[in-house]
Amino acid sequence: MWWSKNKPIFVVFLFFLFFGIGNLHAQREIQQGEKAPFKDRVYFGGNLGLSFGTITFVDVSPLAGVMLTNTLSGGLGGTFQYFNDSRFPEGDNTIYGGRVFLRNNIFQSFFIHAEYESLNLDLYNPRFDRFERDWVPGFFLGGGYFTPFGGRGGANFTFLYNFLYDPLRSPYNQPYVLRVGFFL
Repeated sequence: MWWSKNKPIFVVFLFFLFFGIGNLHAQREIQQGEKAPFKDRVYFGGNLGLSFGTITFVDVSPLAGVMLTNTLSGGLGGTFQYFNDSRFPEGDNTIYGGRVFLRNNIFQSFFIHAEYESLNLDLYNPRFDRFERDWVPGFFLGGGYFTPFGGRGGANFTFLYNFLYDPLRSPYNQPYVLRVGFFL
């Protein structure tokens, strides 16, 4: 199962799920019928991942979103990833791209998420026996849990499925993606 491969992330998710329930809030609260100023509806955040050693991995994925209604938000994000496996002479790859997303809070701390992503990366072309850069699309659907901390911040735990997953071209090793992100 997916959770057996990602036990530390799964344990952190369960911790926030069970111990964060006392402070249920949405990402941004907009009262029904209230017209909140734009600056109060905007949020920023993203993901940051670092791993060093035989395999070096750096992931910087900022995003900006805006609450469109009291439960629906949308936004844009970028992705920069660097991967290097020192066991192979050409074991490095730089990945960059962007995404657009919609998120709907179905309960105070639970949400559904839809996202389209396009990433540019080196892919092996067996026809010419070389690596070539190409754009790889991804269409993700899933959901997650938001736990607040501080006045405006919080953390998201999101589980997504990539419906455009291609095992020969995708930068992900499986169609399931588990993300942990932080927001202000």
